[in-house]
Amino acid sequence: MENRPRKDAMGSFITFEGIEGSGKTTQIRKAADFLTRRGIPFLLTEEPGGTALGHILRKILLDKTTLRIGDRAELLLFAAARAQHVEEKIRPALKAGRVVLCDRFSDATVAYQGFGRRLELESIRWLNRFCTASLRPDWTFLFDIPAEKGLERVQERSRVSGAAASETDRFEGEDTAFHRRIREGYLKIAGEEPDRFHLFNGTLPIEAIHDHVSKTLTEILHL
Repeated sequence: MENRPRKDAMGSFITFEGIEGSGKTTQIRKAADFLTRRGIPFLLTEEPGGTALGHILRKILLDKTTLRIGDRAELLLFAAARAQHVEEKIRPALKAGRVVLCDRFSDATVAYQGFGRRLELESIRWLNRFCTASLRPDWTFLFDIPAEKGLERVQERSRVSGAAASETDRFEGEDTAFHRRIREGYLKIAGEEPDRFHLFNGTLPIEAIHDHVSKTLTEILHL
């Protein structure tokens, strides 16, 4: 059975998606602060991650190492992390009536491994249904930005932090064409499910985007 949007703030599943440098992580943290001020119980989590197993797999998947990971192996590692995440953290939080804010979920796999890596979309969608036991987000906030702009932000962030180019994660280090495909993938997914997706212009100032996100949260959660 599909996970339909709920009519109240409790037990709602909201995912934040976007390409590298889109600003989604900044916005999900600000959204968490917004819910805190409103007294709404929530879980803030991320993928890959969210569990002990997820954090181990996150390090394997994102860190640049000499370890070679094939595209299909990469897909399966993300699926394993998600299966544990759903079982251990996300479903219990929803059952307890909490809002779940998740930084990336199954749409990321379709966009990155499907459109980016060019693996079979139907196989990925089947795997997503399997590893989540058919759990789908109630709403997805997509932060859209041109690939070139997103990568510029990643490079600037690395410069400010003093990180070497070799310290960027495996996905940030991919070429621009890869990130363009991911952006196109996200926009295609959003176009197929307009009732679930809320599209935000990631090139706007941070506070302007947060204001839009806050208004959207107020509307969909009936705050």
